Amino acid sequence: MAGVSPILVMLIAVALAFDFLNGLHDAANSIATIVSTRVLRPQYAVFWAAFFNFVAFAVFGLHVANTVGGGIVDVHIVDDRLIFAALTGAIVWNILTWIVGMPSSSSHALIGGLVGAGFAKAGFSAIVWNGIIKTSAAIVLSPLLGFFLALVLVVLVSWICLRSSPIAVDSTFRVLQFFSASLYSLGHGGNDAQKTMGVISVLLFAHGLSGGTFHIPLWVVLASQTAMAFGTFAGGWRIVHTMGSRITRLTPMQGFCAETGGAMTLFLATALGVPVSTTHTITGAIIGVGSARRVSAVRWNVAQNIVVAWVLTMPAAALIAALAFWGAGALGP
Repeated sequence: MAGVSPILVMLIAVALAFDFLNGLHDAANSIATIVSTRVLRPQYAVFWAAFFNFVAFAVFGLHVANTVGGGIVDVHIVDDRLIFAALTGAIVWNILTWIVGMPSSSSHALIGGLVGAGFAKAGFSAIVWNGIIKTSAAIVLSPLLGFFLALVLVVLVSWICLRSSPIAVDSTFRVLQFFSASLYSLGHGGNDAQKTMGVISVLLFAHGLSGGTFHIPLWVVLASQTAMAFGTFAGGWRIVHTMGSRITRLTPMQGFCAETGGAMTLFLATALGVPVSTTHTITGAIIGVGSARRVSAVRWNVAQNIVVAWVLTMPAAALIAALAFWGAGALGP
């Protein structure tokens, strides 16, 4: 394609690497419950999740991609250096939290990276505040909604199954959990992969390869979904352990309710174009089903550490991105 520079190709490759890392980092969100309840072995669970991550593009629109691409920083100030710095902030923070097994948000790391790089280039005028407010509100609302929906589901299902034997309930929900895990993986792919689509598309716009208007090309959609699916297939076992067993122990029925409540939250957010955190959502749902059993069933010290990572993610990624932007400027034009 005429006008494609080596730097653009490199940055697209870095964006897809972030997408792969997003799938790797957030694999736990899709498979933690189905692995912890022993419905599927880990190697089969990641294949299951990767498949539904990929096909998500055929189900959802591109509202989230448009929010990330044009609703976080002003598209007219975007250049190669800004995107490089934003991706650096997100990737570095993802790697640090992956090393310690902390399920932070890849989504908010990317948003924080964009904000930090945009601020480093043009100050507060670079920020699209409507998108930031919407995303920041989702930090609080998505886990709360996941918590509430999962709690309601587990209470309702427990009442429906009151006269059934524990063995029958366990057997039924082992089958149903295949469907709930599929829905959650679909929601994960539909919301998370779109963030990378937005980054690549705004890069193409900045290089004048979008015909003068910001839009999401089909090849960008397919490339982003594929990268995320491969990342999910590679797995993220440290975080699977945290999400699947350290917060609370789950039965197949509880796993079904957590995944379904989380999936409902993701479907709603994706339809509204809100880039939520799948990590926040499933953690809130898992805590919801644990709390329905008894409050002490939740390991609140683990949940507290996860919340600390949530609070730190956007500012930490923003700081790293700003430093990367200034550092790249010091190396040359």
